[in-house]
Amino acid sequence: MKRKHQLISDAFKAKKQRLAVGPETGEKEGPEAIESALQYLASLFPRKLFEDALPPLILKHQVYSLVKDRTTVDRCLNQLKEEGRIRMFQHGFDADSLVLTFTDSYQSKVLEFVSGKEFARTVRKFLDSVLASCTDISFNKKRMLREFGFSDAEITQLVNAGVLTVRDAGSWWLAVPGAGRFVKYFIKGPKAVLGMIQKAKYKEVLLSDLQNRRAPSSVKLGLPYHVHDIIGAQLVDCVPTSSGTLLRLADD
Repeated sequence: MKRKHQLISDAFKAKKQRLAVGPETGEKEGPEAIESALQYLASLFPRKLFEDALPPLILKHQVYSLVKDRTTVDRCLNQLKEEGRIRMFQHGFDADSLVLTFTDSYQSKVLEFVSGKEFARTVRKFLDSVLASCTDISFNKKRMLREFGFSDAEITQLVNAGVLTVRDAGSWWLAVPGAGRFVKYFIKGPKAVLGMIQKAKYKEVLLSDLQNRRAPSSVKLGLPYHVHDIIGAQLVDCVPTSSGTLLRLADD
């Protein structure tokens, strides 16, 4: 399924400039700035909306809204992934839109989700054997059977638990159980926020003014969350002014 952002990008022909909004990262663009950005973005995730059943979910490109050097962001995030501190997921958006969360939070919420269910033992086995030793975002059948020692029935249990989702015949994505509602809300949100900017005079609005406005009902994840989304996804231009950051839809 192609991510709806591509449709938005085509419709508005949004181009490319980033400006940090949120925590002050200054000129720092190394691991410290990346971790600060992740903590800040995680704090924007509306846990209560999902009855605290999900770990804080961050889109990889949201980090680009806070740290300008994308190469540094990619390198540091990959390092955090290889160290096992964060996990990455492909949840039905386009190939470049990865979801990430902290590994500890992911494991904790998965265990809460499967507690008392028939597949809980299999999920714990998966977390202990696969997640602890492998940072991949997808797994094929051969590897699951031979390297990790899961049976066909156990793989089916992992799919039923929502820990794996089908990628194609014989392979699966690592997944966040119960994340379907998040995906639905996430797809609708940026359309509404971009619509707010489009309706403004000259199709531009000060960031501070936008964040103080009442969001449409479809913006369930919160305006700040989606502001970092549309900036990081390069759907708006960020223009520094004496009054603050101006968000502007690109000219046709």
